[in-house]
Amino acid sequence: MLRRFCLLGIIMICAACASTQTVPTPTPTLTATNTLTPTQTATPTVSSTPTLTLTATITPTITPTPTETATPTITPTPFNTPLPQPNIQLDNLDLLDVPDVVRDGLSRSFVAFLNKNDAQTITSLSTAQPTNNQRILYYVNPANREERYAILESPWLQDDMIFLSPTGNGIAYLISDISTPFNGLYVADVQVGVTGRILHTNSLVQRGIYNPPAWSPDGRRLAVVLETGYSLDIFTYNLDSSTWSALVRDNSFNFYPVWSPDGRYVAFVSDRAICPTWDAADPSACTPEEDGTPVGGHVYVVEVATGITTQVSDQFTTEPPYWINNRMLAFSSGDPFDILNPTRSLWFATIPQMIVSEVRLPNDTAPNYLNESWNALGTRVVFQNATDTATETVVASSTGELLAVLEAVPFARFGLEADWSPDGTRLAVGGAGGTCPYGVRVYNEAFNLVATGTSPQNICNPVYSADGQYLAFTGITTTSTAVDGRRDVYSATLDGFGVSNLTGQLRGEMTFLGWVGPE
Repeated sequence: MLRRFCLLGIIMICAACASTQTVPTPTPTLTATNTLTPTQTATPTVSSTPTLTLTATITPTITPTPTETATPTITPTPFNTPLPQPNIQLDNLDLLDVPDVVRDGLSRSFVAFLNKNDAQTITSLSTAQPTNNQRILYYVNPANREERYAILESPWLQDDMIFLSPTGNGIAYLISDISTPFNGLYVADVQVGVTGRILHTNSLVQRGIYNPPAWSPDGRRLAVVLETGYSLDIFTYNLDSSTWSALVRDNSFNFYPVWSPDGRYVAFVSDRAICPTWDAADPSACTPEEDGTPVGGHVYVVEVATGITTQVSDQFTTEPPYWINNRMLAFSSGDPFDILNPTRSLWFATIPQMIVSEVRLPNDTAPNYLNESWNALGTRVVFQNATDTATETVVASSTGELLAVLEAVPFARFGLEADWSPDGTRLAVGGAGGTCPYGVRVYNEAFNLVATGTSPQNICNPVYSADGQYLAFTGITTTSTAVDGRRDVYSATLDGFGVSNLTGQLRGEMTFLGWVGPE
């Protein structure tokens, strides 16, 4: 306890003594005509940001903090108005009271969930009426709900704006309440026990594209998409040095970053092959009037250590890519929301060979495959096959061979959420979001049901732990009891048996966030 107060005191003294430093911003000149002709100036560089150095005695040293500058309002016309250099700095530092068992690194997989409005004045375990706005992030042992640790508490934590590293030692979260002076992107370093704001922003939507931050596998680097000048670029924030660095930067739109499981590569989407530059000072620049607003691009990978960037495919995509394993990358193409001709194709590529293949069932001329989930080897994939007459839950091989039709679990379009066990021997099937018509459904390698549990009555978003020992999911009570409609977080064995309610002792609302644990 004394160590926490000493650290907080030093942080406050250093912050008070910090001098200001203005981050350079591009300054284009606009003519009075309708044509934008800004004077090209030198592209600003990302300067070193304040460094939080934590020694063995946990004594942080904070270097001068830049002054926060106002962000100009982005108007629809002209679209390619240059934006200022992002205001990136480290401030609003605070200490976390993290138990040593978590701070020193989790020894096993834990379930992460968010609890909102745990009202102590309500004695019934039914869903409580909100009496406060506190949200608490918990890690809980799937085998023992009594082993539950409160990691982070804040009135501004949002269910869909909190992002956990796979190891659980890094947490990113957005405070977007503009009525407070605390809004911005924050990171919590659970390993050190410090949280702070790293970016002044009210939204993760950049140039009209939503970009959640992405953690490296070890939880020490965070990839963030930022508006810089005319472009969208990808930067990384290093928790150990409290510094920013550019990972992908040019005059195009670069977005949707995602790390490979071993941290060697970052995959992303870019429109550079379509529009090399949006800089209005360049005579060859694209314009929104002629080229439209970017909504997607092609998939690329950048090798983190070398910065070598390679285009993966010529297929146009509007969705983030995702890694199947260290050397297999998956992505999609098509538009499943096209009213007249909905299509969505599945692709995968081997990295670094860049050999691209499509998954297509026999005789499918216009595939519309939705909500897919790959096994860890990349040999099998389960998805919804949406046709004009039906939507089936099917399993196929990577070569397009139809392996099974799971007739026992039909879902409405976009209603499927499935996950494979790490060894690929089990497939858990549930609903997506609140569309969860079945209880526990687990299939074996022959795609026969091994579990058909009915308690809870509905399961959503099933996810296996990295060690393959447990299955976790959101369960919804639908019986006519005092807790009808209550959502809780549950765990079960690999086969879906031994279901345990991990949050039944808490009041309020629960949100299952996923698994955290050892690398």
